[in-house]
Amino acid sequence: MRKDFNNHIENKLSILKESKLIIAISGGIDSVVLAHLCHAMGLDIALAHCNFKLRASESDKDEAFVVALAETLGVEVFVQHFDTQPYSETHKCSIQMAARELRYDWFAELAQQLHYDYILTAHHADDNLETFLINFTRGTGLNGLTGIPLINNNIVRPLLPFSRRQIETYVKAHQITWREDASNASRKYLRNKLRHEVVPLLKEINPQLLASFQSTMTNLKDSADIVEDSLSNFLKKALVADDQYGQTFKVVEFKKLSNPKAYMFEIFKHYGFTEWNDVMNLLEAQSGKMVKSNTHRLIKHREFLILADLEPAENGETSILIEADNKAVETPIGELRLEDVEVRPETSKNSIFVDKDLVKFPLELRLWKAGDVFQPLGMIGKKKVSKYLKDEKVSLVEKEQTWVLTSGDKVVWLVGKRADGRFKVTENTKQMLKVIVR
Repeated sequence: MRKDFNNHIENKLSILKESKLIIAISGGIDSVVLAHLCHAMGLDIALAHCNFKLRASESDKDEAFVVALAETLGVEVFVQHFDTQPYSETHKCSIQMAARELRYDWFAELAQQLHYDYILTAHHADDNLETFLINFTRGTGLNGLTGIPLINNNIVRPLLPFSRRQIETYVKAHQITWREDASNASRKYLRNKLRHEVVPLLKEINPQLLASFQSTMTNLKDSADIVEDSLSNFLKKALVADDQYGQTFKVVEFKKLSNPKAYMFEIFKHYGFTEWNDVMNLLEAQSGKMVKSNTHRLIKHREFLILADLEPAENGETSILIEADNKAVETPIGELRLEDVEVRPETSKNSIFVDKDLVKFPLELRLWKAGDVFQPLGMIGKKKVSKYLKDEKVSLVEKEQTWVLTSGDKVVWLVGKRADGRFKVTENTKQMLKVIVR
């Protein structure tokens, strides 16, 4: 196995040879073998062990074993203690999920602070098969059937091509000791139930199950790559905006597809939507219709679909007062600056020029509200802000994030959209004020 492992590193993971590596080690057989193999190859490693305090004195014995192993190998070791049970209760998640979140957060922090390049975990081929079966039984898409990735950002799994049997054989051949976790034999966890009851039956049917599975994984990953390429090409045509209002997609591009529901699932599956027929029906829905998940909205706006966060809770009106001597003020929509100018350059959507003698301080920057009226620059007469936004075909999300700058009870600027003509610069203007938001 050592020769095969070395070849695997040389051919698939050569970047590890020049990198600083942290091995996530529990003391169990898989991570201990990974540590021995990496050390034998001369890789630059350190060990990182999590004590989750879940197995009483056994957890402390695991820790002592890992510390002793690090001393034997002559490598650095990092140990972190976690109050896993309270974390699980506070965050309302399972013990397994709590342990996962705690350890990966710590590994990431450790790697960043101490400048390690990669974190190595000891997932192997049998783990990959079990993950596939878990996802399959719960229901998943194509990516969920492709198993555990070899590399995921800075997480690397060098043992992924190797079976549990190969690891056990290596341990016996080299007389390596490790710590046994009794919970691995428990049938109350789905993974263990699959490992001890389902997988053995499948191996009876096909003794070459792992080899067949790995071949299937390769085919599925190739298919996933094709889907990803097709999706990427589609998004180049369909995605027309990705800004503070959300992501905007052309409905017509979805309608050109032979299977738009499949594309909608792939694009929007990470945003918590579950009612996929309702999502699909948005393509033919009236403007203003929407489908909500726990975190996002998908809104039909004319000939577009807009993916946006859920609307914020009502926290009262957001308002910022700006005094005459406030030359720069931080606001939720950027820095607002006031500048006295003598020459009026070209205007932009982010700035206006007003007659300073016509405005009264303090100015107020706030979200627009029903009943706001202004006199759009260049137009005769007044207009409700709500009517102006409707006529300009502004989306619901953009409306929610539209701000006005006011002087007294008058709107000076519908920020980023239109100035009010009552404050415009004329030939009689003596002092000119530039207002800019950026």
